[in-house]
Amino acid sequence: MQSVNTTSRPKLGLLYLDHVLRFFDRSNFKGWPDKIEQVTYHWANDKQRFINEVKRKKIDVLIGNIPATAYETFRDISRALPNVKFIPSLDSQFCNKSKENVTHFCHKYQLPIPKTKIFYNVEEALDYINETSYPKIIKRSYGPSNYGGYFVHKVDSADEAVKLFSERRYFPAYIQDFVPMKADIRVMLIGHKPVCAFWRRPPEGEWLTNTSQGGSMDYQAIPEKVLEVAIKASKAAKAEYWACDIAVSHNDEYSILECATAFAAFPYIRDWIGQYLMWQLAPEMFKKPYFPHKNWEELGKIDSSLLRTMRNISFGQASFSTDTGELNPQDKLYALENIQDDLNEEWPSEVWNLQGIHSGDNGLNQFLAKFLEPKAQAELEKTLDLGVEQAQYPTAAIDSDKTEDALNQQQIIEFFTSVKGIGVNLANNVVECFGVAGTLDVLNNHPSRLLEVSNLKQKKLNAIIAAWNTQPSEVE
Repeated sequence: MQSVNTTSRPKLGLLYLDHVLRFFDRSNFKGWPDKIEQVTYHWANDKQRFINEVKRKKIDVLIGNIPATAYETFRDISRALPNVKFIPSLDSQFCNKSKENVTHFCHKYQLPIPKTKIFYNVEEALDYINETSYPKIIKRSYGPSNYGGYFVHKVDSADEAVKLFSERRYFPAYIQDFVPMKADIRVMLIGHKPVCAFWRRPPEGEWLTNTSQGGSMDYQAIPEKVLEVAIKASKAAKAEYWACDIAVSHNDEYSILECATAFAAFPYIRDWIGQYLMWQLAPEMFKKPYFPHKNWEELGKIDSSLLRTMRNISFGQASFSTDTGELNPQDKLYALENIQDDLNEEWPSEVWNLQGIHSGDNGLNQFLAKFLEPKAQAELEKTLDLGVEQAQYPTAAIDSDKTEDALNQQQIIEFFTSVKGIGVNLANNVVECFGVAGTLDVLNNHPSRLLEVSNLKQKKLNAIIAAWNTQPSEVE
């Protein structure tokens, strides 16, 4: 990959994918004097057409996040476009693909995480499930977001673990120690500098902190050690922008739960990233932006309904010529850094695409086959939850009349009816068509299938996609 020539402005392109919420648009790059191109990946067999379009438009820098299911495809695309700079790089987006990648990343850079086991082999998974102590956390591995906690499960016995895998069909088996925590903290960084941080606290008696599950949040008194953990992770990822979710135990110990370049962010945060990238790509034209340390403590006092619409926030930097003569001594401790290109691949897919490497005979399909009726075993290969672009997915892996799933069904109905134009009857029709787990899977992986439901047209589908991509993990 060639470094961007700073003596002339590069031609920018925004990377979009069908059915995926857009993180950036042109307005996030206010003041960029040249046309910013847009290129959209249409899934399926669109790789070569996409490559050709990028070449035809002579794009130098392609900006945008890549969802988990397309990550390996874009590894190939980036190699076919060696003169195009991807922001973030595919290496920086390594953690976006899966939680197992987060684990490998944290292990390499000695970042604190809960004790985690990942299994691709049947007997090893079974041995661990039967011998380990409980409770444990089981997660769907792929994807940076847990969609409001829907794909994060607490199990209290080996029987519960086996039952969960037989129903959810996750691959690989991703099992973590349960860490009792009083809260977690999300930290967002630009150029390795924390620009937003907030607590997420679970409801009384619960363990999930997601605001969509009833959790609360506030911006005050973020521990400096949490910021230091997030900065260390951002620097290890060489990420222009980054977010960490960090668990805070009852003993005030910290461990990373999630980290990625793909995260929910208010528009003003995306504007700030745009300001930073313009300075990085054309420093002769744009000044280095300034984000005061702990700005979130003041901005967090603003009602979230306003924060969702506020744009183009900027700060003047204090100097000794100001009326008070005060400076923020911590601004120098948390400097905004210019990310340097790394021309070598740190996480090549030939080594680290472990889902693909291990999805054959020793995969979780054998593990699942031990716990399903023989008539269901023939369907395993096509319903295994692999999380890759070519995979097919189950439509109804869970019984909706069970108590825990009835609760999920209620939450799904509430989500649909919160979307303008979607009534209770249409919401129920969706769930009846796909089942509970199937509806979640369609929303996450194949939203266009919702058009199979009677009276659900493209306009409503667009509204559902936009709401689903922001609702589960967006700041509230």
